Amino acid sequence: MESKRCLLIINPISGTSNKRGLDKIVSEKLADSGLHIETVWTTARGDATLQAERAVKNGYHSVIAAGGDGTVNETAKALCGSDTALGIIPCGSGNGLARHLEIPVNIDASIDILRENHIVSCDFGTADDKPFFCTFGMGFDAAVSKRFAEGKHRGFVKYIKSAFKEFRSFHSDEYIISANGKVLTEKAFVIAACNASQYGNNAYIAPQASMTDGLLDIIIIHSGNPITTALVGVDLLTGYIDRNTLIHTFRTSEATITRKAPGPAHIDGEPITLGVTTRIVCHPGKLKIYTPTVEHQFRPVITPMMSRAKEIAYNISQLFQKK
Repeated sequence: MESKRCLLIINPISGTSNKRGLDKIVSEKLADSGLHIETVWTTARGDATLQAERAVKNGYHSVIAAGGDGTVNETAKALCGSDTALGIIPCGSGNGLARHLEIPVNIDASIDILRENHIVSCDFGTADDKPFFCTFGMGFDAAVSKRFAEGKHRGFVKYIKSAFKEFRSFHSDEYIISANGKVLTEKAFVIAACNASQYGNNAYIAPQASMTDGLLDIIIIHSGNPITTALVGVDLLTGYIDRNTLIHTFRTSEATITRKAPGPAHIDGEPITLGVTTRIVCHPGKLKIYTPTVEHQFRPVITPMMSRAKEIAYNISQLFQKK
C-alpha cells in the first residue's frame, strides 16, 4: 500500500483534556491505513493555519486537526479549494463541526472515522472573505462569544454563565438583510448564517442545515419578552428551534447584512469586529472532509439526547481509565 503523507496538528490547550500521548495513539491506530503521520503541536494562535498551508504546498494527502472549533477553523481555511482533506479529532469544549458531521467526541471512535477513508466535498461560508465552517453570527450570540473569550476558563458551564450575564443587559439591534432578490428590515436578537446545524455542545441553531447543498441557512431570532426569548434557548437544546414563533429562517447562496454601526460578530464562536455591511457567501464543495460512512437523519430531542448520552458514557469511561 502506497503511503500518503498526513499532518496531525494538535492544540495542547484546547478543551479540558490532556493531549499527552495523543500523537502516539493516532500513529498506532492509523498504522495500517496507508497514512504516514507527521505531528506538530501548536504554540500560538495561527500556528494551525501556517502548518496546514505548508501541508497543502507540499502535496500532503490530508491534515488532521486535533482540537476545538478554533483549531479546526484555523486548519480548514488553509485547505479550502485544495485536494488536501481535513480530518477531525474533536478535543474542544464545543466541537460544533464534529458534532454536525456525527464525528464522535471520543478519540478512539473519531480515529476510526479516519480509518474508514470516507471523504466528502463539503461547503464552507465566508463573512467578508473570512471563512467559517459552522456558523457566523451577529447579535446576542456574538456578544456571548466575546464575553466567553474574555474569561479565563472554558467549557459548557462557563459558556452558559456567560450567556446568562449577557442576557441581563443585551439590547437587540436593527438589521437590513438582502438575499434571494428580497430585502428584509428586522429588529433581531440574533442573525446567524449557518453552514452546519449547531454552535457546538449540541445547541442546534439550524437543525436542518446541510454542508453539501450549496446553501447557507439564515436564522433570524426576533426580539421577544424575557420569557419567550429564554424559551428559544430551550429549543436550541431540543432541536425544535425551527418551530419557534420567534424564528424566521430561509436558505440562500449569498446575503448582505447591514446594521447601523460597526460591532461584534463571531466566526465559529471566535469573536471579531465587523463594519456596517457584511457580505455572506457560500462556497459549494470546496473543502474535503473525512466523515462517517453512514449519515443519520436529525430527530428533535432524540438526536441531542443520544449524542449527549454517548459523550457522558465516554467521559465516565475516561475517568475509570485514569484510575
